[in-house]
Amino acid sequence: MRIIVLGCGLVGGPMAVDLSKETYFNVTVADINRDTLDKIEKEHGISTIQADLSDPGRISELVKDYDMVLNAVPGFMGFRTLKTIIEAGRNVIDIAFFPEDLFELDNLAKEKGVIAISDIGVAPGMSNVLIGYVDHLLDKTEKAITYVGGLPKVREWPFEYKAVFSPADVIEEYTRPARYIENGIEIIKPALSDPELLKFEGIGTLEAFNSDGLRSLAETIDAPYMIEKTLRYPGHIEIMRILRETGFFGKEKIKVGGAQISPLEFTSKLLFPKWKLEEGEEDITVMKVIVEGQKDNKNFRYTYDLFDTYDPITKVHSMARTTGYTATMAMRMVAKGLYTKKGVSAPEFIGKHKNCVNFLLEGLKERGVIYKELIEEIR
Repeated sequence: MRIIVLGCGLVGGPMAVDLSKETYFNVTVADINRDTLDKIEKEHGISTIQADLSDPGRISELVKDYDMVLNAVPGFMGFRTLKTIIEAGRNVIDIAFFPEDLFELDNLAKEKGVIAISDIGVAPGMSNVLIGYVDHLLDKTEKAITYVGGLPKVREWPFEYKAVFSPADVIEEYTRPARYIENGIEIIKPALSDPELLKFEGIGTLEAFNSDGLRSLAETIDAPYMIEKTLRYPGHIEIMRILRETGFFGKEKIKVGGAQISPLEFTSKLLFPKWKLEEGEEDITVMKVIVEGQKDNKNFRYTYDLFDTYDPITKVHSMARTTGYTATMAMRMVAKGLYTKKGVSAPEFIGKHKNCVNFLLEGLKERGVIYKELIEEIR
């Protein structure tokens, strides 16, 4: 089976490497950056194509020669790229964190007979899968809460933050309005709102804030209370609020010395060197998913804990492992015929199929990404 990975960044590259280990996959990775392509070709023998992935025409031309596509482009290109892949009639696994509604492409995918699984990273991604799984087990789901964050192991002033994603995608977490469900009603608040301090095993106290991570769950899961909060080291919220309220994250172009530039472009340019996780720099991924509800007139709480770190042997960052390997296991799941639903699927749809959930969890465990499950009866 011929696979093409669109994007060879700090997540796209490790995904291509992981997929290339399967004898039944013939993997190619495409990116505009020749240096990253040369590195993966030299170190892992993976076929590469240099291409401008912002061009839908080029995407159409690329994917027509492949059986499946893994979409790992930046979020601002994600929806358009996913649509182009579906129009080409190719099954696709997608981790681009785009702001548009993924279900807008559902009818198109069904018309084309395409299996498209979107948002299938760590969160959104495995968090949705686990919530969907427990919701399927319960008679009635009452709460679904997710706390998640990717952090550098070493805290460095002033931001105490590093990322495997582009700064523009991370900044979306600080600017996109956050939705959550309370008493069955959708509430919209600014990102970075409702801060709280929580203690996590292995890392200590972190601060949590509202972000737009609920996404498709707001439409697909019937629960009176659902929320996702992002985790950072204490103090990070205030710095981001100051930058946001001053206008550094604005997208409207302004005139600076005769040039037209958006504050976001300028800020991203400054932040990227400070936020970029370098090779060998260790990071941590922390996630807690809590689902409460009723089964046979009893109240239960399901808790899933993830604490993952940089792998010094493979030199793959934790956020790339937890995000990327979820996507590569989803690709294997579709390739093996375990998941066959046509149309656009949110990750929680996978949760309805216990064999698929077990397949993902076992595959992640084999790669050292381990979710600890605790089931309690609440009295």
